[in-house]
Amino acid sequence: MLTLRKMKKIKLATLALLAATSLSTFSCKKEFEEINTDPNRTAAATPEALLAPALHDMVVRNQNRALRLNNELMQVHVTTIDSDEIHRYVVRPSESDYMWNNWYLQRTNFVDMYSSAEAINNTTFMGIALICDAWVTSLITDMFGDVPYTEANRGREGIYQPRFDAQQDIYVDLFRKLEEANTLLAANQALTADQRSLDPLYQGDITKWRKFGNSLYLRLLMRVSGKPEMNTAAKIQEIVDVNKSNYPIFANNDESAILRFTTTPPMVSAFYTFRDFDFNGSHSLSQFFVNNLNSWNDPRIERWATISGGTYNGIPSGYPVGQVPERQSTYLVGLKNEPLLGNIMNYAELQFILAEAALKGMIANSPETFYNRGVESAITMWQLEVPEGHFENDEVRWEEEASFENKMDRIHVQKYYTLFFTDFQQWHEYRRTGHPILPKGSGLRNNGEMPARFLYPVSVQSLNRANYTAAAAAIGGDDINTKVWWNKN
Repeated sequence: MLTLRKMKKIKLATLALLAATSLSTFSCKKEFEEINTDPNRTAAATPEALLAPALHDMVVRNQNRALRLNNELMQVHVTTIDSDEIHRYVVRPSESDYMWNNWYLQRTNFVDMYSSAEAINNTTFMGIALICDAWVTSLITDMFGDVPYTEANRGREGIYQPRFDAQQDIYVDLFRKLEEANTLLAANQALTADQRSLDPLYQGDITKWRKFGNSLYLRLLMRVSGKPEMNTAAKIQEIVDVNKSNYPIFANNDESAILRFTTTPPMVSAFYTFRDFDFNGSHSLSQFFVNNLNSWNDPRIERWATISGGTYNGIPSGYPVGQVPERQSTYLVGLKNEPLLGNIMNYAELQFILAEAALKGMIANSPETFYNRGVESAITMWQLEVPEGHFENDEVRWEEEASFENKMDRIHVQKYYTLFFTDFQQWHEYRRTGHPILPKGSGLRNNGEMPARFLYPVSVQSLNRANYTAAAAAIGGDDINTKVWWNKN
């Protein structure tokens, strides 16, 4: 028999799903409006009031799933629970619901934020809202492929079963939004002291928001750079070389988009309430993750890992069923409240994007320049010094005579560490480039192939059946091995 408390939890979960995806149907519109009304929400929230809660919710949920999913798929750590097979490339359909429901829920807030700002002609918050919308939408479409977009988040308009948009069309519109955000923020409409105090990311610094938007633009341009019809090389060149004064981007670590947590609620990490065992008790860092840092003599390992057997050691990923390795080094428990784990996008990531763009001839300057800057800033961001002779290490230094693929791997293995706990970016980049080259354990399933996407949520299959069926057919089947548009040849 259900308790009252459980019934309330079920009701709240159901309401969150409906608000997020607008997928459910009801016998009449009046009933929907009554059920979907939040008595604690004002009819028209100010844009600044929506920003902090939505940003914080996004980042902590991304942290949570980075720990559970991304970090195991990408061999940051390996489970020591034999029945948990994510490291063997087994991803259950139920894993999708968490990201889908919560990302769409916060997209609703960012869309509302834009509308609220537009109503009072606040161009600054209009621009911020567009950047946040592009960010969360990119997470959704990069995870699943074709998803509801044009008709999503419009339950109040009576659209409860939104159609799915093609990923290419979504990306075209994300670029439009980031262009608009850059223009709106260039107006530099000042914020009040109260408005600035409600911005947890940049404290109302309009220039830094603009730089974040354009840096995110470069991330997404590179993401779809394998599709010639998008002509991304020309746009990357415009932003970086031709018209760079009109497209300011991150210039140093201090401008990185990092939601810096405190140890005072509500601005706390996803792991603030975790017991130490919940955070690092059921897994060990992987051999791949630890061995690279050891070979580089990289000081970040001291901030990230515990010592095991007098040194730093990892365990193999993809081990066979029934052959669980003995735990070795784990995450330091201090990472539970580490402000830098609130990373959305940092300066070092941008440098590695530029290094790849230079390697591919999209922009001027040497890829080595950007690569070295990325390696250095990735370490100094953690308030650490670059070891003496670091760029003379055979495993670190840029080798101009190396092959294109070796250069790509050198860029992306460093980028991999820069993306530590950054939602699913490591996985997205691996799917796009095949780098860094990860070892494959003998216990891998799914024919040893890294999943190419996540399955659509089970709830979507039942509540929006017709549009789900059409979308699944359009992408080539709702399967973890079906590549998304930007990853297809």
